[in-house]
Amino acid sequence: MDMEKHEPSKHEEMDHSKMNHDSHDAKHHGDNPPMDMAGHDHHAMIADFRKRFYIVAVLTIPIVLLSTMIQQFIGVDWQFPGSSYILFGLSTIVFFYGGFPFLKGFVNEIKTKSPGMMILIGFAITVAYTYSVAIVFGLQGMDFFWELATLILIMLLGHWIEMKSIAGASNELELLVQLMPSDAHMVMADIVHDVKTDTLKVNDIILVKPGEKVAADGIILEGESYLNESMLTGESTPVKKIKGDKVIAGSINGNGSIKVTVSHVSKDSYLSQVVKLVDDAQKSKSKTQLLADTAAKWLTIIALTSGIATFLYWYLTGQDLAFAMERMVTVIVICCPHALGLAVPLVVAKSTALSAKHGLLIKNRTAFEDSRKITTIVFDKTGTLTVGKFEVSKIVSVKSGIDEKEIIRLASALEQKSEHPIATGILQKAKALSITIPETQNFKAITGKGIEATVEGKKVLVVSPGYLKENNITVPQDYKGSDTETVVFVLVENELIGYIALSDEIRPESAGAIKTLKENNIKSILLTGDNKKVAASVSNTLGMDSYLAEVLPDQKLEKIKELQSQGEFVAMTGDGVNDAPALAIANVGIAVGSGSDIAAETAGIVLVNSNPKDIVSLILFGKATHRKMIQNLIWATGYNVVALPLAAGVLYNQGILLSPAIGAALMTISTIVVAINASMLKVKSN
Repeated sequence: MDMEKHEPSKHEEMDHSKMNHDSHDAKHHGDNPPMDMAGHDHHAMIADFRKRFYIVAVLTIPIVLLSTMIQQFIGVDWQFPGSSYILFGLSTIVFFYGGFPFLKGFVNEIKTKSPGMMILIGFAITVAYTYSVAIVFGLQGMDFFWELATLILIMLLGHWIEMKSIAGASNELELLVQLMPSDAHMVMADIVHDVKTDTLKVNDIILVKPGEKVAADGIILEGESYLNESMLTGESTPVKKIKGDKVIAGSINGNGSIKVTVSHVSKDSYLSQVVKLVDDAQKSKSKTQLLADTAAKWLTIIALTSGIATFLYWYLTGQDLAFAMERMVTVIVICCPHALGLAVPLVVAKSTALSAKHGLLIKNRTAFEDSRKITTIVFDKTGTLTVGKFEVSKIVSVKSGIDEKEIIRLASALEQKSEHPIATGILQKAKALSITIPETQNFKAITGKGIEATVEGKKVLVVSPGYLKENNITVPQDYKGSDTETVVFVLVENELIGYIALSDEIRPESAGAIKTLKENNIKSILLTGDNKKVAASVSNTLGMDSYLAEVLPDQKLEKIKELQSQGEFVAMTGDGVNDAPALAIANVGIAVGSGSDIAAETAGIVLVNSNPKDIVSLILFGKATHRKMIQNLIWATGYNVVALPLAAGVLYNQGILLSPAIGAALMTISTIVVAINASMLKVKSN
């Protein structure tokens, strides 16, 4: 697997910013992949909130029982000399110990000039505490201590639950991390040692026993087995692997024993790259996220303004100070942009990790969210809609004295330097006929038309029908390529000696994928360098909207631009190598089948498998993800629209009034609704 470090290219500079508030910082260690992205830090923070919650819960009981207001409510009088000082002492512990995360966040948000939830909570609890202390030491009125304690208690509970749901959203990422086995069996001079996976070096040899996980990316040296790669690629059926095949770290070995030559150290492995990619994408911001952040900032400003306005209104219209204060605190608490701040990050974390488990690697969040707008998909034929394995279906000689073997012998000499699927097909045929392949000199490619080289002192060309037309070479009379065949012509010293026909079968899943796209009103266009006959045949068989044939790599870009100028929102699927410019210019670039090379630089999304159904899954998942974000944003803002006036006391004369604790409870519930909604996101495979 040829892998490079992924650097976000210019058009997808990622804004690596923290999740909406400071408590969600993920700390990374050096250059190693963030193997504990949701790990120890997060668990320690969850434990910290849990501990604070329990201690505050215990202290809240005596605080509530000692409060004058509660005693009046239940009709008892438990006042005794110094009871107000005990109340003050217990409440001070609750304020400083229970309120510490919020007070710390309050200071941080002021320092960084990013007003948010912590400023609101910090402000509300400080006002409530300061006012109540003033009552104890002589100010006339009724203290707020029980409200302060219950408010902090519910806030801690809300945070604890919310952080657990964030950990849940990052869980998929942890599951990916756990796929990597910690130990490997290293083979040294026929002795097998158990070593730590992260000590493996390139070219070490490891043994993978039946049922074990492969410890490192590599190439099979001996043995054969079926490997289950579903957790990495989404491909459910086990894949047969023989000597010379690549294996991916984290895949599960079947019932054969294999020896593998390590090709990447663990931090460069496919799995580590995926984990890093998912982590980057989870932290990168898209337009929807920026919209939510702006809304949260505004909500903070509205909350503070409304809170102060509420206080002034009630105080100036003759209510006592305690009542006006209570209204202000309730408004500020209920207005916390907590749910709003989480609405999008939770969906982002969930969607990115989920898609990685299904073989959809999101490199650019905006490209992923834009996938719902796609109106036209341009498919690069070879290897996406078709299997991508060309097999020689016939060899025809047009020159007496030259047999089929000689045609394959000369063609394979040129093709041994090429990576193209056609080359693979010709070389396989040469192998099947046990032909010794001769050496070549002066090899050069004729862009989009074929290749030429000197073999045994003669100039040999393997070219497409287009080359014959351009050079006025007559196509032989009996030449009849079938509709599904691709034909290449072999010339020696510019004289045609014969041709080779190859065919590539259509993938069984292609028809279903095209049908689903049609149902979703998305046009499918076939783009290929192949001849018109083959293109028309594939396009018609699959029921596609249209096809563009005999397109050279550098023309693909123009074709995409043309479609865009007609107002289409274009997704391009290609193999990420010769299609790079077209992938970059398309609205959404999807690199297909480059699973082993995550660094398909110009694509916003990489599909590990070449299965066209994955492209459909991707679009439907993009739509589902966007739906979830919008639902969460509507819920989070809608809840405030209803709750804020109630907190301010709009219905006070009708006897409806919310206490700060109820305000805090409502705020927590709204956050939990958002978290649950995000966690219900699923990838549908059609």
